[in-house]
Amino acid sequence: MRSDRPQDSHLDDTSPRYAQLTQRIAGKGASAWNIHFRAKARQARGEDVIILSVGDPDFDTPPSIVEAAVDSLRGGSTHYAEVQGKRTLRERIANFHRTHGGHADASADNVAVLAGAQCGLYATAQCLLDPGDEIIIPEPAYVTYEAVVQATGAVPVWVPLSADAGFQPRTADIAASITPRTKAILINSPHNPTGQCLTPAMWDAIATLCREHDLWLIVDAVYADLIFDGEHASPDSLPGMPERTVIISSLSKSHAMTGWRLGWVVGPPPLMSHLVNLALCMLYGCQPFIQDAAIAAFDEPPAALATMRDTYRQRRDAVVETLRDSEIVATLSPAAGMFMMIDIRATGLSTHAFADRLLDEHGVSVLAGDAFGPSAAGFVRLSLTVDAERLREACRRIERCAQECHGESRLAARPINGMTT
Repeated sequence: MRSDRPQDSHLDDTSPRYAQLTQRIAGKGASAWNIHFRAKARQARGEDVIILSVGDPDFDTPPSIVEAAVDSLRGGSTHYAEVQGKRTLRERIANFHRTHGGHADASADNVAVLAGAQCGLYATAQCLLDPGDEIIIPEPAYVTYEAVVQATGAVPVWVPLSADAGFQPRTADIAASITPRTKAILINSPHNPTGQCLTPAMWDAIATLCREHDLWLIVDAVYADLIFDGEHASPDSLPGMPERTVIISSLSKSHAMTGWRLGWVVGPPPLMSHLVNLALCMLYGCQPFIQDAAIAAFDEPPAALATMRDTYRQRRDAVVETLRDSEIVATLSPAAGMFMMIDIRATGLSTHAFADRLLDEHGVSVLAGDAFGPSAAGFVRLSLTVDAERLREACRRIERCAQECHGESRLAARPINGMTT
């Protein structure tokens, strides 16, 4: 029996070995969803559970987009499509990118269509990163980033974001993390889990670092169409950046199309060729009828899109208003997206313990902040994916849970006969 291979704890010694990749793609990122699965199971049993633990919009995909897919299917679009994506769709994406702050020369040749932004991120990492490369990522960060990077054999270098500074990055911290092995910087703006956006000045500073150190800049911009305060900036519009910037996005959040699995990558044409080669051995292109639906979404943006964005903003405001007078918890108001961070540090509980108790005793599921990185310890993330009144009820339950925890913490700290319990 060889002992130099990783063992799988749930298998006996006679089982064939799995690849080391299986170890690199497991861990906290995969286990972060356990509380969500528990909440869904309770809800399926008919219990009164408010699920705020996942970013799946509660809106339906606009009917005009659905009809475009149905018409395409009935028209026979059930065969292979161009692996890079239909040129018509890539032209629409390039135009959308140009008119939303991207570099002025972006064309269909700068676009590859893939099965969602997550697939786009994974494929990009595979085509840019080698084993031993380092990639700088501010944290807290979306839970899949670690596995995506480690799947390539590269090393994520986490740059902590300060809660007291609103989880905004500092140029000096990023610069201090650059080493001779650094290959890229990965930025998520608007940011999941905090909903914060980078300022134009910060984009300028990061672009300068990329040019000076010959780095790739990978940008996860899936929430760019859900900005409430300010405007989206695309760093590939800055001097010397189009050839080293990769922008990843999708229709999942902005158009309530999470289940359609259609996203894209915008970047230098040579990268598009590499992505096509990867897709040839993995995806073989996205479904043509889904691409036709996406074309319809770009050609005639439904009025519902603006309504969705305004609704998320109103829900954000409802959470802020409901918890405004709390002496135990505090809100970090997001500038964009469908998530909020709630500061529960005053309860005295860890975020995982608080999230478990909130679900078990009060019927609300949220994600523990430190599932996104240690910098978010003391926070929980809730999703703005139920209506405003349901969110208010969830906030009232969060407040009750926090009050109970805070009271128990104070009681436990009370001196008894000179001793602290």
